[in-house]
Amino acid sequence: GLETLQLRMHAHCANAIVLAQWLEQHAAVERVYYPGLESHPQHRLAKQQQTGFGGIVSFELKGGKEAAWNLIDRQGLMSITANLGDTKTTITHPATTTHGRLSEEEKARSGITPGLVRISAGLENVEDLIAALDRGLG
Repeated sequence: GLETLQLRMHAHCANAIVLAQWLEQHAAVERVYYPGLESHPQHRLAKQQQTGFGGIVSFELKGGKEAAWNLIDRQGLMSITANLGDTKTTITHPATTTHGRLSEEEKARSGITPGLVRISAGLENVEDLIAALDRGLG
């Protein structure tokens, strides 16, 4: 409810930035999309406009769809669903779920590649989330 929204948003944002920073350093990751990272093209604008950077982290894996599906299948902690903003961390493959009905051209124009994975950070201990990602990327 609204009574805990501020606390939950703080936890979503805190977990997301740690995950984004960890993913940015991982050898299996091509690129991370998260406005809280200085590498994000709109980081300065996001920093001016908001106090947190949200709970959604998207990233491209080297190895395309096979690498993305392996991560999702092996990680073992995050819910495999397209829900966003839940208390439990979720993970999804947009090219075959949320954007699955788009043509390949429409996906490409929208930046939805075969190796793209999207996480909606929940409230779990961030070290547990990192361990799950590490297991999935290993």
